[in-house]
Amino acid sequence: MKQKETSVSEMEEMLDKLKAMTGAKDSDFADQIAKIEKLIEVKKTNIYSNLTPWETVQIARHHKRPVLNDYIKLLFTDFIELHGDRRFSDDRALIGGFARIDGQPIMLIGHNKGKNVDENVIRNFGMAKPEGYRKALRLMKMAEKFNVPIVTFIDTPGAYPGLEAEERGQAEAIARNLVEMAQIKVPIISVVTGEGGSGGALGIGVGDSILMLSNSVYSVISPEGCASIIWRDGAMAERAAEALKVTAGSLKELGIIDEIIEEPLGGAHNDYESTIMSVKKAVLKHLKKYKGNSESKLIKKRFAKYSNIGVFNK
Repeated sequence: MKQKETSVSEMEEMLDKLKAMTGAKDSDFADQIAKIEKLIEVKKTNIYSNLTPWETVQIARHHKRPVLNDYIKLLFTDFIELHGDRRFSDDRALIGGFARIDGQPIMLIGHNKGKNVDENVIRNFGMAKPEGYRKALRLMKMAEKFNVPIVTFIDTPGAYPGLEAEERGQAEAIARNLVEMAQIKVPIISVVTGEGGSGGALGIGVGDSILMLSNSVYSVISPEGCASIIWRDGAMAERAAEALKVTAGSLKELGIIDEIIEEPLGGAHNDYESTIMSVKKAVLKHLKKYKGNSESKLIKKRFAKYSNIGVFNK
């Protein structure tokens, strides 16, 4: 995938140089520039309309892809971050707080990846520890108390598997969130924006509606982890990605997610504004869908939704 993207980038770079040399209004080169632009568009269309599951995984992990802080800056207003789990510490890999979307108050919770090495070290590459999930649950309970809907943004390779996380009850913290989220009395909208990895994603992912960007992935385990278990060879990750059905299209077909949010040509990292406007439209639509639902109806429908996942009919 990187090689394909590089070829497009090289063509775009050459086009920019040609424009700079000739001038934007140079009619002598206008036709040539238009032809090159068309060629680039066709090449992009061919690449991004025929992605393999493994190529989709690579786009979901793209280092320039929008992260939660980008959505906070460009999509939400009046964000007030709330810190700590009231037990151990404040996990920077999973953040949340009150915010507004199109003027509507919500509780925003999401995985907090970085854009460079320094940011990722501080945020533990978006891999939350138990205190992160306990903080998330505390904020969900607060949202329930103030009767505001919850919007979660999922983008993590998985929960942090380190010794200290296990000592503080990583599995219990995630399991507790699954139980509690099933009973939360306000609407929950979950958006997978990049990687939706394993229990780390599920810990904030029991939503009434699950939305996915078209080049994001959602799976019980990473392709590399699956390959290491099944074939004892991480190099088989491409084959594992195919078998795991990690893509938005496969998950929509299986009834696990509710909507695919289409990304601009070339992926979300090529056009932040267009991507974020599409996310905004989808989130607002699903918030409106649950507006006015009684608490009992909301919980009943949520329970039915997750009870039906994985049911196999001959």
